[in-house]
Amino acid sequence: MEVLKIQGGKPLEGRVKASGAKNAITKMLVASLLSDKKCTFYNVPNIAEVEVTVELCREIGSEITWHRNEGIIETLTRELKTAYVPQRFSGSNRIPILMIGALLGRTEEDIIVPTVGGCRIGKRPIDFHVTALEKLGASIEYREMKKEGAYFAHAHHGLRGAIIHLPYPSVGATENTILAASRAKGTTVIKNAAIEPEIIDLILFLQKMGVIIAVDVDRTIRIQETHQFYEVEHTVMTDRMEVASFGLAAISTKGRVLVEGAEHQNMITFLNKLREIGGCFDIKNNGIEFYYKDALKGGVHIETDVHPGFMTDWQQPFVVLLTQAHGNSIIHETVYETRFGYAQTLKLMGADVEVFSQCLGGKECRFASRNFHHSLIVRGPTPLVGREIAIPDLRAGFAYVMAALLAPETSVIAGVKYLQRGYENLVGKLSSLGADITSSLGETPSTPMALSGTV
Repeated sequence: MEVLKIQGGKPLEGRVKASGAKNAITKMLVASLLSDKKCTFYNVPNIAEVEVTVELCREIGSEITWHRNEGIIETLTRELKTAYVPQRFSGSNRIPILMIGALLGRTEEDIIVPTVGGCRIGKRPIDFHVTALEKLGASIEYREMKKEGAYFAHAHHGLRGAIIHLPYPSVGATENTILAASRAKGTTVIKNAAIEPEIIDLILFLQKMGVIIAVDVDRTIRIQETHQFYEVEHTVMTDRMEVASFGLAAISTKGRVLVEGAEHQNMITFLNKLREIGGCFDIKNNGIEFYYKDALKGGVHIETDVHPGFMTDWQQPFVVLLTQAHGNSIIHETVYETRFGYAQTLKLMGADVEVFSQCLGGKECRFASRNFHHSLIVRGPTPLVGREIAIPDLRAGFAYVMAALLAPETSVIAGVKYLQRGYENLVGKLSSLGADITSSLGETPSTPMALSGTV
């Protein structure tokens, strides 16, 4: 099993280029299935999540050429060779469920996709997806198949536009509805839609493809039936999670790092919280430079939310930074109910953190009085120590890497596959900034921390 060995205590210095966004390119590859025209993507990250999505699209019938070193993917789906996604993709990531929306308007066959996967950070119910697609005219049912379940969907009578109000601005449900609506007759209106930058990037791609689609100021998205598709060239947006990751690592290690390609408009909420605790940054023409200047001040209150709120994927590494800030800070997680599974490992590394089932915040929360540990208090500053660690999910994984970069002892981190889902060449990039980090084959850590994926 591949492991990382990190000896911390060294400031990160230099510059690093942020890669394309995982949560943008994977969705656009699925969206390319709507059309029989060539689509070319630039700034594509060479990560495991893209690898799985490429394999998935090829299974359906896409002809794909991936120039990994150049970060370019060319894809063309002249015709579908199947509407069945094999069970081996079950639990691989969240992409298979989006195949329903992409394929409903292009085939009259039954579409069969396995159950939803991805990191174990909370439930990912698809009832919002199902309800929205059914309003467009689809028939969807869940059936048990072999050891795993699968969803069967079809639209034998065609898709028709509808007014759809999502109970929660779910990213996945919004994306699935947009894809199906692109080939539905008439106009579809999605109210209370998610408007994350990755969704806006998807919308830009679809508009280039030929879809007439607009976003109103009140979380409303309007889509008209597409009659003509076009060839597309599209540059994938920068991964705002990777930008935050390197920025937080730079400040926490008392270093200075320029993250090239960082897009200011997608980081506004994050940067506000960073400045609130004394973290420093300068906006450059070619990115954002993050650096440490003076002692960090805790006392911050963060509530995660859908965009334009504080991104749920930002909170894990931000908590590590707060272990180095003076004072008590509160994180209230309102997007996923079990996202503090990494806290116990941070405690074993020396962090002073506690999780609570109460809502420690003023925002209306779906998890109130439901016994989920979805609030956290972190007290700092505290020195961290190196340990043997097993990563439970992608974002917790980088939090562990950050903690290891702060600890003067050597840390051994297993579960590297989770990091490879979302970070391109992480070892190489951190090494270029001066981190003492190596990757090698080793054994799974035998300490209790290897099982610390839940609270």
